[in-house]
Amino acid sequence: MNKKKYIFLLIFLISLLFFLNYNFLNSSLEKFLLTETEIVNRIVDGDTIVLENKERVRLLGIDAPERGEKYFKESSKFLEDLILNESVNLEFTKRKYDKYGRLLAYIHLRGKNINLEMVKNGFANYYSYDGKDHYHDQFIKAWDKCLEQGKYLCETSKNPCARCIEIKEIDSGKGLIAFYNRCSFLCDLSNWELRNEGRKNYFFPNFSLQPKQEFKIIFGEGLDSNSELYWEGENFVWARTGDTLFLRDKENKLVLWKFINY
Repeated sequence: MNKKKYIFLLIFLISLLFFLNYNFLNSSLEKFLLTETEIVNRIVDGDTIVLENKERVRLLGIDAPERGEKYFKESSKFLEDLILNESVNLEFTKRKYDKYGRLLAYIHLRGKNINLEMVKNGFANYYSYDGKDHYHDQFIKAWDKCLEQGKYLCETSKNPCARCIEIKEIDSGKGLIAFYNRCSFLCDLSNWELRNEGRKNYFFPNFSLQPKQEFKIIFGEGLDSNSELYWEGENFVWARTGDTLFLRDKENKLVLWKFINY
């Protein structure tokens, strides 16, 4: 083989190798550029931390109880025990900061995704901040594990009416949710709470639902309903990228939950 043919063959092999490994190299470079290592200086709550460089970080994919809410102390303490004063790896998405100037990140330590650990152990709900990402399926599995354990935010209601109330209809376009009492006895739903993945919630008024009766909540103004029992809920916003609804009794125990894909 003469020298010129050898050079052409070498160029061809190098080009082929680059082409075959381009996606791998590209994803590896992107991952490198979207990660950094920092020391955790303070825990604000179960989904917010402060780094040694004074930057605040909002943990992606989760929403934990805030101060004054049930399990706030437990959630904060669990996160503190996991990562306080530790050197952690921060994994960013393409949107690095939220509107409050906080870093948005997944926290990794010793091979564990800490965000997933918060959900799996019942200290946070899954919260698809910007819609589904590559951790979505893992968060679903973490939530399923949480439900199996039935602890903290995943503790199921012992109220007899918890097995009676079901969702009959969801219309995200109209902002409507219809509930139904399938049991043969009266259910007092006073102060039950409907919450989405984020911070939006709605507390039921003082009322009891008759057997085999339906009621609707309509989030918005000026909407008509043919139901004999309905309310217009305020300050409850549907996430445009999909959402999860959680219904809890007055003791904050889980009655039901439902993923909504738009």
